[in-house]
Amino acid sequence: MQNPREKTRAILHYENFDSVPVVHFGWWTELLEKWTAEGHLSAAAEEKRRNKIPIDNQIGLDLGFDFPWDATIETSFYPMPGFENKIVAELPDGFFITQNGAGQLQKWKPNINSPASPVGTLLKGRKEWEELYLPRLQPSIKRYNAEYIRNTDFAAITDHPVILHLGSLYGSIRDMLGVTELSYLQADDEELYAEIISTMGSLCYENTRAILEMGVRPDSGHYWEDICFKNGPLVNPVAFRKYVAPQYRRISDLLAAYGVDIISLDCDGCIDRLVPIWLESGVNTMFPIEVGTWGGSLAPWRAQYGKALRGVGGINKFVFEQDYQAVDREIERLRPMIEDGGYIPCPDHRLTPGAKWEVVQYYCEKMRSLRV
Repeated sequence: MQNPREKTRAILHYENFDSVPVVHFGWWTELLEKWTAEGHLSAAAEEKRRNKIPIDNQIGLDLGFDFPWDATIETSFYPMPGFENKIVAELPDGFFITQNGAGQLQKWKPNINSPASPVGTLLKGRKEWEELYLPRLQPSIKRYNAEYIRNTDFAAITDHPVILHLGSLYGSIRDMLGVTELSYLQADDEELYAEIISTMGSLCYENTRAILEMGVRPDSGHYWEDICFKNGPLVNPVAFRKYVAPQYRRISDLLAAYGVDIISLDCDGCIDRLVPIWLESGVNTMFPIEVGTWGGSLAPWRAQYGKALRGVGGINKFVFEQDYQAVDREIERLRPMIEDGGYIPCPDHRLTPGAKWEVVQYYCEKMRSLRV
């Protein structure tokens, strides 16, 4: 019987596997509140939730999941030290303008559960880049937990894969500038645009190199980007291929030199136009493959790019708001991909407030009993 780590490695390398690991991607806070009111969370779990202590793994185990698809080894790739989090202005309509740790200005209103809207940035041009940002985007041992890495026997872990967070080569920059300002920068100062991307690439490269040189041999590397929406990328694919792809390739080649050949990437939205660029750059596993209104799926990408492309995700999260039959239909829809290998089912984002505890449990039982 393979353990969850062995199953994950076998599937993503198209080797024999006896069953699929049961993987999740967390849940909305509102769902935890509902499950607490319904009596599903233990008192200990509820106390942790109220104190904002991560409890995803224990809740997952209680439901029947094996592990979340998440980094085992985290790295920091934002400005360090971060900029001051502060209120810049209070508007008459009850909204606030705030500055966050990445130097982005955002408009938001208390008690509204929606993302803040970017309205500006401290990064106005080269002067601010060189004085405020560049010194804060340098490699440092403070960007990862060296003590944890030195004191952990990663080779002995069996209940989940060991995943090294590689950083973010474009999503982090979007978080510093916002989509609009970043788009203008590409047109107004292409040299600075390229320099910022190169700097971020070098920071992520050095984080990765330092951890690999400490003797860690992860099962995979993992990026976070979130640079697409329902209609496609928030970046020009031509510019992405020209400026960002070489940075992925540098890190992919570094990982390959240490025997790491699985690289996953977290990007929401319709990612179709960026998939070939990532694949060419050594990023070979897409996550979370949101179904969304656009019908995201690994199947057409597999038909186009072959088995070089893997996937984790693709289970429509909204079936957990329905019933057992909806779960059965969703699993059967994806069974051909599961049997083909190179694919691990996972809810395509955090479970929504309407998800039913017993339906999620049923999904976990079905996945655990699935044989290929």
